[in-house]
Amino acid sequence: MTVTAKMVKELRDRTGLGMMECKKALEETGGDVETAIDNLRKSGQAKAAKKAGNIAADGAIVIAQEGNKALLLEVNCQTDFVAKDTHFTLFADKVAELALANNTTDIEAIKALDMDGQSVEEARVSLVQKIGENIQVRRAEMIEGENLAVYRHGIRIGVVVAYSGGDEETGKGMAMQVAAFNPLAVDADGVPADVLAREKDIFEAKARDSGKPDNIVEKMVTGGIQKFLNEVTLVNQVYVMDNDQKVEAVLKSAGMQVSTFKRLEVGEGIEKKEEDFAAEVAARSEERRVGKECRSRW
Repeated sequence: MTVTAKMVKELRDRTGLGMMECKKALEETGGDVETAIDNLRKSGQAKAAKKAGNIAADGAIVIAQEGNKALLLEVNCQTDFVAKDTHFTLFADKVAELALANNTTDIEAIKALDMDGQSVEEARVSLVQKIGENIQVRRAEMIEGENLAVYRHGIRIGVVVAYSGGDEETGKGMAMQVAAFNPLAVDADGVPADVLAREKDIFEAKARDSGKPDNIVEKMVTGGIQKFLNEVTLVNQVYVMDNDQKVEAVLKSAGMQVSTFKRLEVGEGIEKKEEDFAAEVAARSEERRVGKECRSRW
């Protein structure tokens, strides 16, 4: 596969490395960005996979709830100004309510739902024409549980936590925890096997590069995996409301068990076009110059 400038840029954005280093890493993996990141991490070159989600698009996360069931919905637009527009907000809220009422998270099915005599898709097109920005219903997640804690951080992050026992205040604290620290799973058992294997492979490669004996390498890998699990599992994280406690201790004290959670953040995985303000101003100045010249000729 040919390594393109776009691939190099993505790798640069996600690792903080130079252009030539990124190009070389991509050439070695045949253009596979994810494998290139893994290899760079193993060799210790990557400064940080700082934009893993490449969060760039604007829009809002809305939540509809009825009883022990809730639905999170992401609706995208081009600017944060429109994301706060009343018409946009009313549309997003209505779509979430319809999707929940019809028990669906399938976007194509949601687009076909009836909204006041027209389909959701027809209503979306009308809103685009009215507002003047591209608007898309992007994704939805459904969650059910004995009790639900719902939390929105502004309009960009939405969380629903399903739990049993405990109380509403602790439930809200758990939702805020998920919003702030974005865990992968409730506990180690919930971390996908492929994710764990990938991290173990990276820790092992870095440990072996240190030149330490096998028994020390094994301890380094075990320690690295444990640190990783402490960071990505809810129960092992430091509690956002009390940094002297871990979430596990808070749950135990409250007599609460978290069964699952869902978290959506606006723009995850979407690459937004970067505007070059200086170039845009220069281009407009040139347009005005050409326009003035043409008018003078007439």
